[in-house]
Parts: sequence; structure tokens; C-alpha cells
Amino acid sequence: MERRTLLPRRDFLALGAAATAAALLPGRAFADTPTGVKLHGLSAFGDLKYKSDFTHFDYVKVDAPQGGTFNFSPPNWGQNQSPQTFNTLNSFVPKGDSPQRMEMCFDSLMVRALDEPDAVYGLIADGVTISNDRNVFTFSLRPQARFHDGTPLTAEDAAFTFKLLKDKGHPDYALSLTHLEDAVAKDTHTVELTFDGKQSARTILNVVGFPILSKAFFTANPFDSSQLNPPLGSSAYKVGRWSAGAWIEYERVADYWGNDLPVNRGLNNFGRIRIEFYQDRTAGFEAFKKGEILYREEFTSRVWATAYDFPAFTAGKVIKHEFPAEITPSMQATAVNQRREQFKDPRVRQAIALCFDFEWTRRNFFYGSYERSQSCFEKSDFRASGMPTPQELALLEPLRDQLPPETFGEAVMQPPSDGSGRDRKQLSAALKLLAEAGWKRSGDFVLNEKGGRLTAEFLVDDETFVQVYSPWVANMKAIGIDASIRLVDSAQYQLRQSTFDFDLLSAAFNFSATPTRDDLEIFFHSRSAAVSGSRNLSGIASPAVDALIDAVGAAKDRESLTTAMRALDRALRARRDWIPSWYLANHRSAYWDMFGFPEQKPDFGFPVEALWWVDKGKAAKIGKA
Repeated sequence: MERRTLLPRRDFLALGAAATAAALLPGRAFADTPTGVKLHGLSAFGDLKYKSDFTHFDYVKVDAPQGGTFNFSPPNWGQNQSPQTFNTLNSFVPKGDSPQRMEMCFDSLMVRALDEPDAVYGLIADGVTISNDRNVFTFSLRPQARFHDGTPLTAEDAAFTFKLLKDKGHPDYALSLTHLEDAVAKDTHTVELTFDGKQSARTILNVVGFPILSKAFFTANPFDSSQLNPPLGSSAYKVGRWSAGAWIEYERVADYWGNDLPVNRGLNNFGRIRIEFYQDRTAGFEAFKKGEILYREEFTSRVWATAYDFPAFTAGKVIKHEFPAEITPSMQATAVNQRREQFKDPRVRQAIALCFDFEWTRRNFFYGSYERSQSCFEKSDFRASGMPTPQELALLEPLRDQLPPETFGEAVMQPPSDGSGRDRKQLSAALKLLAEAGWKRSGDFVLNEKGGRLTAEFLVDDETFVQVYSPWVANMKAIGIDASIRLVDSAQYQLRQSTFDFDLLSAAFNFSATPTRDDLEIFFHSRSAAVSGSRNLSGIASPAVDALIDAVGAAKDRESLTTAMRALDRALRARRDWIPSWYLANHRSAYWDMFGFPEQKPDFGFPVEALWWVDKGKAAKIGKA
């Protein structure tokens, strides 16, 4: 069972691209990418897979049929989007709740290939030239680029967008643009981005994936969450019909300007994409059983194990299938909010972690289907293990006096329990940690020197999590923590998360396969700790962590990147800012048997709504023609 899966920025718009111009030199790190020549793509390390004359991505079906409606429950989302409701159609600002998949309506300068870990290719831009000092990036824009109202998409729109997102955009955008000095339209089809030299060498790989907005639209309309007015887009889909908070439809743009670009071939096959919003998981599952929803990923283990016995499934009309997960680091964990005084001592955070009996939870709630997470970068080579290598120590030793001693030993692991649900040994260790941190048992509670109770409240927005976290809360109560669970509606949950108004909150995140400094700053850097809407839910503000993030940004090759990421993982795990919970190795997908999809799933993304198509023959057989 998962709380949510949030997209990193470079996955947010990775649904299409195109390419022309010269290829990068082989075997080069991004810092050695040639300057002064027009490039059709960029990659952090090594070759680009696709040369300038490629015709389509290898993971698509070029001649996939188009049309039909795809009703689905998106498994992931980003920025201010919500899976339960929406009250704005602006996905790019910190406040409000916007619908999932608004990103499908907006093109970006460049987009990712889903079968490469870090490559981006031109979409609105047909190429980019890097200055000799690597601080200025000049993009040539395709003259045929158009907004949905037929007006040209120009360099003025691009320059306007980057300034707007830096000043007023969601932190997922604004933080990456911190070191952007200027965005200038040199002429109608040339935009120049100038950085101050303090940016990471790979910052540009994030920035090129940001949506390009209409200057005319946001000059005439406020750039905030106050309106349910669809912003003017430019991509393969546009907002169609919708009912606020209930459902939204995205309609394929028949005369989309980028239809024939090489990397759009075989993508965006559905004529209409419809998303319906449900306040709880049970209602969503019932809609799927009836065929009102056609695709879903199952995040509730009990349902996956026991509830697929309804008529459509037994008749073979509905398929259960596990697709392999992406080769990208992920983190599902509980944030302990260090902005609260009672959680600043790491011993308190460790004590709370010891109260979570994963083995009991796995057996009783998860039907044995989840594995215990240990790392902030699970399912990747960035997960630290064993003792630090000499290369890791070279990064960690200068920070020894700022990091917990555990950083320099075996990588910190969450200890397995005896599976009883109330492991006396672990609860005793937790109580001892609280005592060492100044919390003394008095009656039913532990108190500080001022007589105040240690309180800890889980914030949740789904009844399922009340059930899962109740045994954890009971264990905390057993050692004297005044623990509780607060169930709130989606809008309040989103607001309290973005303003850091919580004690404990669980979330799931995916990182890109080649994390940049900007990716990590949003989650772990002191610069994001006080920025409303950032992903730094724990409130980490550590100069040592900042320095390790800088080391990630300075990595010149994948080997040094891996070293820096493992060192960072060691430090975060030793600090106990997040309590790792659990993870799945695969996508548990269920769908009505009316779709075609590529045989080979790409390793670095799984946008079903972009890759799949309606198979009319299959649809007819199950009465869905």
C-alpha cells in the first residue's frame, strides 16, 4: 500500500520530443559537452542513443491506431496536483489543488527519452548552443510551434515563462531557477538563458523540461490558483469538458503542430483521456469493477490479493498484470517534521521508528507483498550498503563533526522486529532513547523537563492509512508518546503538507535515474526547508547535507555520481530525517482487456496514457467497442 507517488520534474513532461542538428561527442561527461555548436540533445554522461536523423523512439509502436477514450486513475502526479479533487486548472503555482495530467497540455523546450537515464531531445527547440563558459544556453525554436488558439509560440513566451516560474512558480520549478540571471528573446525564434555560474552543470537538464506558457494568456489572467480557467496550452492535448472536483477530460488536438515530429510518432494515441476523482480508494475500485475506469495501479495489497473476483475479472474481461518497475531511485517513507521542537533530537525520531513493526504489518495488511525500505534511494545503485568506501569517506571525513557517528559505520538499517506487533526489545530500546533525549516516563506519558508531553500526530487523507498506522500509534502510546492520527479531506491535507503543518506525514517519491543537485535540493537542502510547497517535508537544514548535495552536482561521471549519492544516503539514514517504510518491485496494474501496448516497457518511465492505444478487436470482444 502506498500513500502516493510524486513525479520528479524531469518525468513531469516526458511524453514527447523531437530532434535535429549535430550529435554530442561520444563518451563525454556533460561538463565536456562541446560548446559553440548546435546540439540536438543533451545527456549528463556519455553518448546520446538517438542521432540527429532518428525517426522515432524505439519503445513506441509507430503505427499505433489512434482514437477512443482512456478513463484511468493516474498513479502519480506532481506540483500542486491532487488525486482526489481540484479547484484550479493552474498546475504551476504553489497553492490550490489542480487536476492530474495538466502537463499533457503544454510543450517544453526539450523532453526526455524514456529508454535513456538522462538524455533530453528538442521539442519546441530544434537545438541548443552552449557558450564557452557554459553559463549561457541559446535555443533555436521551431517556427511551426503554435498554441492551441493558433497563435505562434515564440521566444517571448519562453523568456516570459522562465522569469514567471522563477518569481511565482511552484518550488519544483522556482528552486531550479535560482541561479537563472536572465531569459531573453534574441529574436522571434531564439531564446537565451543565462545563469550566474553557481548552477550545477546539470541544472539545464531540469530547466529544459519546464512547460512553456503563453505570455498573452498570463498577461490577461492572474498567475495564481484563483480561477478555473484552462491556461492556453500548446501540446497534443487540451482541456475539454470538466466538472470541478469531480472529473476532467483532455481532448487530443487534431491539428497539433508537433504531430509529425519523430519522437511524437507512436505517442498520444487516445482521442480523449478522462480522469475521475474519488475521495476514497473503495469508490475508485468500484468504478473500475463497473468499467467506468479502464486502468488502475493497485496500491492496496488486500484488494490485489482478495478483491479481484468480480464478474468482469472472472469472465476474462479484466487483466491483472505486473509490469517491472523503472530503474530509478525511489523513496517511500514517513517525514518527521523537525520544525516541531519535540522532533529535533534524532533519538526521538529513532524511537518513533522503532515503534513501527513492519514485519507484523507486512503479514497482516500487505499479504507479504511489500519489502522493507531502508534507503532514501531504494531500488538503485545509489543505496549505500556495508562500510563506506575510501571514495565515500573522502567526501564524508571533512564533515565528520557535523554528521552522526553512525554515518561512518555500517549503513544504518531499520532493525527487523519479532513480528509480534509489539516487540518488547525494540520498544524498550525506544523508551531508553527517549530517556536519553530528556523524556522521562510519568504515568501514561513521557514528559520533558517542563512537564510537557511528547505528542506525535499522523496526518492522513485516506481511511486506509488510519488502519495501517493504528498499530504504530498504539506502540508509541505504549512507551508514553501521546500519539494520534488525524484524517482530513484532500484539500486540507494538501494545504497542511505545503505549509508543513503536521507532525508525521508519509509520502512516496521517485527520483530521476541521474539525480541533479536541483532534484535533491527540493527534498533535502536547507535552502528548501522554509519554502512552502517544497518536498523538504522533514525540514532538513544541515550544512553537511548541503555539502554532499553539492558533491552530487559536481560529479563528472557516473562513478563519482554514485559515490556522492551513496555518501548522501548514508548521512540521511544516520540523521533519521525520514523513517523508511516499504516498496514494491513492480507495477501492479489492472486493466480492461481492450488495449495494445509496446512489448518492451522502457526502463525510465511508464506513461500508460501516452504509450498505449485502443485495440478495437479486443474492445469488441468484451463489449467495449
